[in-house]
Amino acid sequence: MFIKNKSLDLRNLFKKKLVRIVGAHDGLSAKLIGESGFDGVWASGLEISASYGLPDANILTMSEYLERAIEMNEATSLPVIADCDTGYGNVNNVIYMIEKYEKAGVAAICIEDKIFPKVNSFIEGRQDLADIDEFCGKIKAAKNTQKNPHFMVIARVEALIAGWGMKEAIKRADAYAESGADAILIHSKKKDKKEIIEFCKKFKKNIPLVIVPTTYPKFNEKEMPKLGIKMVIYANHVIRSTIKAVSETLNKLNKKGELSSIEKDIAPLSQVFDLQGMATLKSNEKSYLKTKTSNTQLLIPAAGAPPPKEIKNLQKIDKFIAKNYPVSLLKIGNKTILDMSIDSAKLNNINNFKLISGYKSDYFKKFNSLK
Repeated sequence: MFIKNKSLDLRNLFKKKLVRIVGAHDGLSAKLIGESGFDGVWASGLEISASYGLPDANILTMSEYLERAIEMNEATSLPVIADCDTGYGNVNNVIYMIEKYEKAGVAAICIEDKIFPKVNSFIEGRQDLADIDEFCGKIKAAKNTQKNPHFMVIARVEALIAGWGMKEAIKRADAYAESGADAILIHSKKKDKKEIIEFCKKFKKNIPLVIVPTTYPKFNEKEMPKLGIKMVIYANHVIRSTIKAVSETLNKLNKKGELSSIEKDIAPLSQVFDLQGMATLKSNEKSYLKTKTSNTQLLIPAAGAPPPKEIKNLQKIDKFIAKNYPVSLLKIGNKTILDMSIDSAKLNNINNFKLISGYKSDYFKKFNSLK
C-alpha cells in the first residue's frame, strides 16, 4: 500500500524561493487552501481553539488538536504543519506528541519556547519564556524520537514577543539551531517589519527562517527570500474571514427575513457538493454498489375508461364510482388495481416505473413520481 510521505514533500518545497503556508481549523478550510494554490496547511492553534469558541491558552488537550490536524491531513494532499504550542508539557510530553503526530502523517510540528500553559502571543501579559536549555532538550528529544528522517521540527522563538530583546532572540535561535531544529520561526508583534529584518540580518546560522506577518502585513513576499526567509505562514486569516462572512450573512438574513437577501452572497450548494466529493461518491456507487434491484423499466398503461356494458350490471353506488374513475384506480378490496400492479412489481425487485395516464389523468396525482 502506497503511503504519501508529506514530510518529504515539505522538504522538497524548501527548494523553492518561498514556501507559502496558510492556517486552517478543519478539513474544509484545509481543502480550500489546497484548491487556492498554496503550498501547505498550518494546523493553527488559534484557529482550532477559536472554532471551539475557546481561548488560545492550552485549554484544549493535545488529543483535540491532533484530531483536527488529522482531519486536515486527510482532507488535502498538501503537507500539514501542526502548531503544537509548547509541546503540551515537558520533554516526555514532547516525545509522546512526536510519536502521535508523525504516525498520523503530519509533515512537521512547530513548538515555541514559552512556559506551559501559554497564552496567544498577541495577548498582553504572561508571555513567560522557558529556560533555553530546557527548550533545547525538547528539540533534541523530538529529533531523536522521529522515525521519518524527513519529518521537520520547527523551533519558534518568542523572545521578541516577550520583550526580551534582539540579543536574546539571536541567542535562543542559535541554540535551537545547534540542538537540531530544522527551521527557526522568529515571531514579532510589531506593527512594521523592521524588527524581523534586523533579526534576519543578524542571524547567521544556515537553516531556514519562518515568519508569521500577522501584525506587519505590508511585508511583501518578494522581499523575504533575500533575507533568508524560506517560509511565510498566514496563520489566522481563514478563521477571521470566516467570522466576518458568517456574521454579515446572519445579520443580513436577520434584518431582511428572507433568503433572497443573502443567496447571491453565499456559495452555491453545487460548490458544497464538489468540496464534499459528491461526484466521486456517486461514481463509486455506480461502479461498486450492486443490489438485487432490477434495471428493468416497467411500463404501466393506466389510461382506460370503464366499458359502458359492464357499468349497467353494477349497483347504484358502484355505477357512480365506475363512471368517474379510470379502470386502474378501481378498488378490489382495499387496494386499487394500479397499487396491486406496483406491489407485484416491487416483489420482483422492479422499482423503475413509467406510468401512462390519459382518461381522468388528474386522478393520478399521487403517482406523479412514477411518471
